[in-house]
Amino acid sequence: MRKIKIFSSSHGRSLAKSITWRFLATLTTMSLVYLFTSNFKTSVELGGLELMAKLMLYYLHERYWLRIKWGLKNEEKMV
Repeated sequence: MRKIKIFSSSHGRSLAKSITWRFLATLTTMSLVYLFTSNFKTSVELGGLELMAKLMLYYLHERYWLRIKWGLKNEEKMV
């Protein structure tokens, strides 16, 4: 029999997930702003603002949820 390892998420992994998600979401925001305004400068400015705000919020959200035990099982299985 052997133990199954349970992995935790590092700060670096949370940061990498935040960055890749924000890149995709910001491109979507910029595209929509451009679609409605036809103004490239405005779409880039709003995209940049949205990128910084939501990147920080997502990272904090991710780290907070690591402290919540709800829905997690704390067990080691012997296989």
